[in-house]
Amino acid sequence: MIEAELKARVNSPESVTRRLEKRAEARVEVYRDTYYDRSDGSLEAADQELRVRTVHGADETRTLLTFKDATVDEASGSKPEHETEVADADAAHAILRGLGYVEVIAFEKRCRNYEFEARGRRLLATLVRVPEIDGTFIELETIVDENDMAPALDDVRAVLADLGIDAGDLTTETYTGAVAAQRG
Repeated sequence: MIEAELKARVNSPESVTRRLEKRAEARVEVYRDTYYDRSDGSLEAADQELRVRTVHGADETRTLLTFKDATVDEASGSKPEHETEVADADAAHAILRGLGYVEVIAFEKRCRNYEFEARGRRLLATLVRVPEIDGTFIELETIVDENDMAPALDDVRAVLADLGIDAGDLTTETYTGAVAAQRG
């Protein structure tokens, strides 16, 4: 399955938050993301990502192992994604290191997640703050197969517009790249 996703800078976080809260209740979570690569950087060179994410929420902590394959839509940066929950975060990190993967970067994301239906699709909107990066971002995604990619992205664009996000605010900048640049 493909995560059809658009990301944008949010110029008015309060306004977007109000609009999202009319659609769904927020789930406030803190993500601790650790990205891995082979020592030769071949995952990054192939536009692939390997991540361990530990999600701290109000009622639970869970860890997800995620592999994202190469981008299938350059304009949005959308990628096929394979993800599974793991029972033990420390074991997941140890397994990846034992297989020869090296930690490339780790950082925190502070998120407000809203799940709702719009335009006949299940959507996840996430308002994101990364302490090391200026500004607030929104990610809006739906899971589709490759044949539904273009219509899904059209629907995502329309919902973003309904939330007050202008097309000029869209970005394909990655958090990993922005955090790495900030750290110099």
